[in-house]
Amino acid sequence: MSEEAAPTEEEVAPEEETVQVAPGLALAQAPIEHSDDGPRRRRGPDPLAALRVWVPRTRLGRMVMSGEILTYEQALATGLPIREAEIVDALLPGLEDDVLNVNMIQRMTDSGRRVRFNVLCAVGNGDGYVGLSICKGKEVASTIQKAIIQAKLNLIPVMRGNGSWESSEGPGNSVPFKTTGRSGSTRITLLPAPAGKGLVIGAYGRRVLALAGVSDVWSRSSGQTRSTINFAKATFNALVELSRTKISDDLRRRLQITVGRKLA
Repeated sequence: MSEEAAPTEEEVAPEEETVQVAPGLALAQAPIEHSDDGPRRRRGPDPLAALRVWVPRTRLGRMVMSGEILTYEQALATGLPIREAEIVDALLPGLEDDVLNVNMIQRMTDSGRRVRFNVLCAVGNGDGYVGLSICKGKEVASTIQKAIIQAKLNLIPVMRGNGSWESSEGPGNSVPFKTTGRSGSTRITLLPAPAGKGLVIGAYGRRVLALAGVSDVWSRSSGQTRSTINFAKATFNALVELSRTKISDDLRRRLQITVGRKLA
């Protein structure tokens, strides 16, 4: 009697190639965990809810959805305009928003008094990216949401470095050199400061710089500095002018300059 053939090992199915996705999309696709410990607290709208039902309408959005682009820096390198806020949410998850000011504007018309709201909002990741926007609308909640979306579409990379003569060598979270921004009659000048000095600037400029990831700065101001909108816009414009400055590679190394996020 012939020996039966030994049973062959089960064929192992080839492992499926893992498709890389943007970090925000990975968080949106992850299962939602509900904790039964204690009462649930309302934390406002889910920032990832829009990503779960997002259908890209632009070329850049389709590239992000397919996994061709995984970081915000890669999206900027393509040169394509960012016209969907979901692109920013997918590439930079965890953006913080700050409503700087809400003004009620009343206008008398033939049909009666017309009330509208003017909202100033800033968003940032606290690590090299910040955006600012002003929007108007009939309702506060919808206007705030609109301002947040516009601020995400107006994100700019912030240049940071160590340009103060008082500080020792090494990286810093200050502006590398003097820069000036203007809005209306308000003019803000940002100056390099040593580590540990803090943000020596008005309250609204401090909130914009904190979202940008700048932790140490000196400042000078002139004009009508009590204007909330112009003060915040002048601070933001100073960061815009800073990012437009052309610098040499030697100065970039000497001042430990970083543009955008500090990637490991």
